[in-house]
Amino acid sequence: MSTPDPWAAHLPAPHKPIPFVPIALVLFALTGLFTSYFTVPAESAGVVLRFGRHVHNVPPGLHLKLPFGIDEVIKVPTQRQLKLEFGMKRPADALTNPDQVGADPLKERSMVTGDLNAALVEWVVQYRITEPETYLFEVRDPGFTLRDLAESVMREIIGDRTVDEIITIGRQEIEDTSLARIKELANRYHLGVTVNQVQLKNVDPPVPVQPSFNEVNRAQQDRENAINLANGDYNKAVPRARGEADQAIRNAEGYRFKRINEAEGDAAAFTAVLEEYVKAPDVTRTRIYLETLGEVMPAAKQGIIIDESVQQILPMLPLPQIPTGAPK
Repeated sequence: MSTPDPWAAHLPAPHKPIPFVPIALVLFALTGLFTSYFTVPAESAGVVLRFGRHVHNVPPGLHLKLPFGIDEVIKVPTQRQLKLEFGMKRPADALTNPDQVGADPLKERSMVTGDLNAALVEWVVQYRITEPETYLFEVRDPGFTLRDLAESVMREIIGDRTVDEIITIGRQEIEDTSLARIKELANRYHLGVTVNQVQLKNVDPPVPVQPSFNEVNRAQQDRENAINLANGDYNKAVPRARGEADQAIRNAEGYRFKRINEAEGDAAAFTAVLEEYVKAPDVTRTRIYLETLGEVMPAAKQGIIIDESVQQILPMLPLPQIPTGAPK
């Protein structure tokens, strides 16, 4: 009979084998769970690819997909207003938007006009991605393609105009023409974008001749100010003269109507008197005579009555004058 080892009680128990299969299944399940859903931001649309082939698009929100990399989702900012800047310095977010600015802004803004002058043109193109699958799969690097397209269009349009036109009066026409041309080419090349606006920022002559152009601009501004002041004086004087002319015409019309009415009234009075005279000549003649004396005598300072029956001239006593404003 063997004797038990006194140290056997202090030895550790032998390790049991670790169940690798259940752990692998758990990890597999967790990986499948975490790779079977995705979230699309509010301003974007999700383009779902299955084994690299486009399947469908999904709107913003939480969605499910096949796990383990079977389905891949590309999030495209369809509701965000994107822009391309030409001839400007590289902004702080250029690393996240590499096609927003060019590699050499100085070369981008240096252009030759139609009259063989140089100009520095800075502009912005604003666009929005409207067809995500077309934007991703139809053209390689659609952002850079749109950039090259917009630059070529702007150089073509600037090359058809004079330097004075692009600096002063032709900016709006250049923006409208370039916008229509870029839209047409973007649709023709199937870029999947909609160009919304082309805006000229700074249009300057080259640095050596900028002082001369500034003098010309100041002279043009002074000319415009002088024209505006003259138009202001014109707008003040002409309406005043027209008002005075209208007033004079109205006064003349009023005087004309007054004289016509007075003449018609005198003619009617004369006709009435004539009718009475035909009926009773002596009485009417006497009445007219007395009425005339009644109108004339008060205005006379000294009156003399001459009568055939009187053989001498008798002075007529002056009547007392009535004060002005006293009741008659």
